[in-house]
Amino acid sequence: MKLKTFPKGTHPPELKDLTAKKPLESIPPPEKVFIPLLQHFGSPAESLVSKGDEVCLGQKIGECKTLFSASVHSSVSGKVLAVDNHVHPGGSLVNTITIANDGQDRISPEIKEKGAHVLEMDIGPDEIRHIVKEAGIVGLGGAAFPTAVKLTPPKDKTIDTIIINGCECEPMLTADSRLMLEYPEDILYGAEIIRLATGAERIIVGIEDNKIEAFKTLKNYVKNASTEIALLKTKYPQGAEKNLIYALLKREVPRGGLPFDVGIVVQNVGTSKAIGDAVKDGIPLHQRAITVSGSGIKDPKNVMVRIGTPFKNVIEFCGGLKDNVDTLIMGGPMMGISQWSLDVPVIKGTSGILAWTSSPYQEYDCIRCSRCVDHCPMGLVPTQLMKCAKYENLTEAENWGILDCVECGCCQYSCPAKIPLVHWIRFGKNKTISLRRKKSA
Repeated sequence: MKLKTFPKGTHPPELKDLTAKKPLESIPPPEKVFIPLLQHFGSPAESLVSKGDEVCLGQKIGECKTLFSASVHSSVSGKVLAVDNHVHPGGSLVNTITIANDGQDRISPEIKEKGAHVLEMDIGPDEIRHIVKEAGIVGLGGAAFPTAVKLTPPKDKTIDTIIINGCECEPMLTADSRLMLEYPEDILYGAEIIRLATGAERIIVGIEDNKIEAFKTLKNYVKNASTEIALLKTKYPQGAEKNLIYALLKREVPRGGLPFDVGIVVQNVGTSKAIGDAVKDGIPLHQRAITVSGSGIKDPKNVMVRIGTPFKNVIEFCGGLKDNVDTLIMGGPMMGISQWSLDVPVIKGTSGILAWTSSPYQEYDCIRCSRCVDHCPMGLVPTQLMKCAKYENLTEAENWGILDCVECGCCQYSCPAKIPLVHWIRFGKNKTISLRRKKSA
């Protein structure tokens, strides 16, 4: 049987062997957690606590005040030490709540009340969306888009299919694979909740064929005809929403459009589990699964870690760093963000922590080989976008489709001249979006 996939893309080394067979381990919570009020797409949450306040595990400590935002919760019980700026994996200082862990994990009364009963599948869409919003759930694949918004399609958009993204196409990352192997029932329960919230008719779980055990495991747990477990050809970036939709259903999301426009909602397997936990047990998003890997990590692992745990604590749990490590990445090697400090905390969008010793780097002139064009899954011309961004010709950049770039890195990976194409395109996108905001203000 021919496996489903999408056009173009690339095949970087998978490098998953270091952690693929390692079960998730829970990291003991640290003495202090640093919980940023911005760890999602959109506006920061507003603090609900002050220095000196006592908080419980799972207590809401930051509230979303706009549509595109997400509440944040304490991942330990203890005392608030500060509400001020702290280093953030995104590369800037962000307003952050620092909490001293009392080691008791006193559960918030809100969770006890909600967890006293299991909500049945007959709850309505509005109640589901309210629970998901209150739980602070965002997309755990890395984009961190507020999930309650995704579960609220416009009234003129009919959703017929839910896609659960189990591709985990980024090299080195295996935490989602472990979630599928260890929590298949929870993932499928969450998927059914998503289906009910959106009124969709069916669910498709997409898994690449390098995770055949996860495919078999989920298939064994399917209990109804409305859910399909689909096997996909291993290729990067299969897990990007638009590529995954095309691979499974041959539907093309229009330029500037969203999956809503073709009747689809896509959620990551970790997000699906988090939704199930929130609806069934009242548990807000306060921890997540991540992969800690790379040639610079002494004992690579898949771990379950509390939000707000400093990177240095996570790395120490994995044996520490080897000598001469000079590259630290949050996320995967293709789309991850370089880090400059081990003091940054794990946030909702942290899918991995990777470390290695980098090779000498030298950029050369473009030889117009068109490899970047050949591999771009969005059908763009990355070198043209790079030039427009570099010389701040933003109108031309927008005409060439710079906002359609998903920053997957296929162009940069395939470029023999080692041009930092994604760097320039990301710069151009940010400039273009800022200009749009100024015009609309």
